[in-house]
Amino acid sequence: MEKITSTQNNRIKNTQKLSSKSKERKEQNLFVIEGARELSLAIAGLYVLDTVFICPDLFTKTDYPDSIQTVRPEILVEVSEAVFQKLAYREGSDGILALAKPKSHALSELNLPENPFVIILEAVEKPGNLGAVLRTADAAKADAVIICDPLTDIYNPNIIRSSVGCIFTVPIAVATNQETADLLKVKQIKTFAAELKASKWYHETDFTGPSAIIMGTEAEGLTDFWIEKADERIKIPMRGKIDSLNVSVSTAVITFEALRQRG
Repeated sequence: MEKITSTQNNRIKNTQKLSSKSKERKEQNLFVIEGARELSLAIAGLYVLDTVFICPDLFTKTDYPDSIQTVRPEILVEVSEAVFQKLAYREGSDGILALAKPKSHALSELNLPENPFVIILEAVEKPGNLGAVLRTADAAKADAVIICDPLTDIYNPNIIRSSVGCIFTVPIAVATNQETADLLKVKQIKTFAAELKASKWYHETDFTGPSAIIMGTEAEGLTDFWIEKADERIKIPMRGKIDSLNVSVSTAVITFEALRQRG
């Protein structure tokens, strides 16, 4: 196994670039996964690994010691603790960081069941929000998350971290608003736009048929495109001083109501 002890090693410097720069991830067709649990989920999701850096001293403390059992020995690289701390982008890491190849996430590749429940996010900007929505989608076993006109790279390390690896467990597509609207029409999926000025409460809405909830940002909400295209506009009761919730919280509230209705 190759061993790296210098923080000035070119492979280490390049990995730091991949962590911090979307441009580098796109040009090199690689992204960074930190954490043994996240790595296990990526492997289960059939992601192709390029390199796996392991710090033995830290890895002995992991709760997921089996995560590297199926990793090809030739891509394992041992690094010192000092080197790993240069690579790590979160506190309390368990000594595993991998480089993997992204998937395409084409809308045409989604394999939806006959009665799907889909979460649509328009122009999502904050990695933490997207990660939290993916975590909700996994917990509720949503059939897909479609990200329309995203303003963030879905393989941003902060998305992987905040989703606790659910980016690897949830079917995801990235598309334009129009492409998504066309698919929903073809699949006869009813659309529900979450919108502050809606007259219908989310808990009085029927989600038992093929359904897609459409969520915007808490700052701007949805664009006119979805407000006009949606079959229904729904809202969550707000009884305090503010008029909206964080988009990830709103998504969770509506998603679990749909889950309750759908059994």
